[in-house]
Amino acid sequence: MALQIPPNCDLTLGLTCIDKTVPGTTVWSMRVDERFLNPAGIVQGGFLSAMLDSAMGASAVTGAGSSRKVSVANTEMKVSFLRAAQLGDELTCTARVLKPGSVISFLEGRIVNGRGDLVATASSSYLIRERTE
Repeated sequence: MALQIPPNCDLTLGLTCIDKTVPGTTVWSMRVDERFLNPAGIVQGGFLSAMLDSAMGASAVTGAGSSRKVSVANTEMKVSFLRAAQLGDELTCTARVLKPGSVISFLEGRIVNGRGDLVATASSSYLIRERTE
């Protein structure tokens, strides 16, 4: 199966990669629309978690080095929700590799709103596998 870039999950969330110039670090943006709101009118936490997972996964790939073709799989993730994200917010997620590894890499991610307020943080580990195609 051929890899689609960007993947459907990122397209569904409306994620845009705005910086991947530093290996092991990526920056993403997403504008909150009605699709992501829970009945209380704020962003449902699963969407924030998905943004963090996509960003950290991309950072894990770039952190593996340009000479390696890898795929990554999230093995665990802890998310802390610090502030509600609102309709119309422009969210920015920065994810970076804390400790690269040949089999497991450890990452962190942070989401801020357009005012620079911290919305959510995450830590995660990713299994690194060599791609065969």
